[in-house]
Amino acid sequence: MPAIASLRRNRVELAWGVFALANLAAMRAWPQWETIPFHFIWVSLTLVYGLRVWRPRATALVLAAVAAATGALIAIEASEGDPMWGELLEVPLMSAMFLAMVWHARRRQAVLLSHQRFLADASHELRTPVTIARGHLELTGPDGSRTPEVTVALAELGRMQRIIERLLLLARTERPDPVPPVDIDIASFLEDVFVAWSEAAPRAWRLGPLAAGTLRAAPDRLRIALDALLENAVHYTEPGDRVALRASAHGSTLVIEVEDTGPGIPADAVDRIFERFGRGEPARSRDRGGTGLGLAIVAAVARAHHGSCTVATSEAGSTFSLTLPHFRPAPPRAPTIEYGAVSAHTPDTRAGSTDGRPEGLVEA
Repeated sequence: MPAIASLRRNRVELAWGVFALANLAAMRAWPQWETIPFHFIWVSLTLVYGLRVWRPRATALVLAAVAAATGALIAIEASEGDPMWGELLEVPLMSAMFLAMVWHARRRQAVLLSHQRFLADASHELRTPVTIARGHLELTGPDGSRTPEVTVALAELGRMQRIIERLLLLARTERPDPVPPVDIDIASFLEDVFVAWSEAAPRAWRLGPLAAGTLRAAPDRLRIALDALLENAVHYTEPGDRVALRASAHGSTLVIEVEDTGPGIPADAVDRIFERFGRGEPARSRDRGGTGLGLAIVAAVARAHHGSCTVATSEAGSTFSLTLPHFRPAPPRAPTIEYGAVSAHTPDTRAGSTDGRPEGLVEA
């Protein structure tokens, strides 16, 4: 339904509208306390704009409506009781403060968009020469006949290529244009991801338990995040170490966990591993071919879904938790009660049953 989809997209604005109307009613009902709901309206408007940067026309219309409504109520109270015209000065002052915040928010948004375009353009332009250089070096002969210098150059070009691909992926993930979400059967989705990775690396793979239900999300981006988490687990474990994938539901929230029995993450590195090029141990990450962008991509995908990604770590291993909203648990299945070897829902037609009822079922 288009109307329901529109309400979901604008639920923040809708909640703020209800809150603002309630405070306008409070200003009128309790004029002696009107400054409190007055400031609630303006502070909440500022917070909402920080979450959703509206277009200039929408911003102007909302600002005009709020200024007119709050100013009119203050003017009515001033005309009916003791004149407190000084309070009317708060309306233009609050408007000026809101406009200053709008300017900062739009300026920051422009910088972020420019940064994303630069990231995507630079990565795209670098990909072609790196691919050409790597292709020419690979023509020098098979691995055994190459000089050590050529082998090192190929390894570094391969690493550069992985970094460029990850940067392009990160730029696409952080694009402001929304990807239409769909309903994902989370158990089947995670099983597909698990099968692909369990065949790619010799680890003690474990799947489950898996919550039953559907998740409203962008499947491509969710797959990117899970691939990054599982790749990270593989990089920091050895053959025979355990890597587990599971999912649990908490109401309408789904928590997908990737657990490994690797060496863990140093305490001083936990706060930076979700940043771009942030690594727990830079030298070890380089030796293992890490780019330092995988977990940054996971964090970006989580933010795009209004979720989060956290990690719990110790010397015994690490567990990354991807928390996502908009999960709908599957309805519980009706249990099938069996008496002996015959289902209670199926009449027993075996010899010895004379009345059509299953054997062992005693009439009360």
